[in-house]
Amino acid sequence: MRYSISLAAEGDRETTLEEIVELADAVAPLEGIATGMGTMGYGAQIVVEADSSDEAVEIALERFAAAVARTSLPAWPVAYAESIAEDDDFEDEIP
Repeated sequence: MRYSISLAAEGDRETTLEEIVELADAVAPLEGIATGMGTMGYGAQIVVEADSSDEAVEIALERFAAAVARTSLPAWPVAYAESIAEDDDFEDEIP
């Protein structure tokens, strides 16, 4: 099953536009988007395939860390992770 995973890392300084653009480039192959410019952290929403929500979060944490490592961003701790199953997301839209 496909899951959309939202992740956010918190740090000790504001992130720059250039850093978030680097992160956006790094998560793009994961069907991802990046956030955080001008905030005390950064984040991304990425898509992963997994058998369960817990497994999806674990996979996403690894892929997010690898993406961050390809940027000039510091490796701050992930403070937030949430998963939404693609099937669950579509169920909300069906009347």
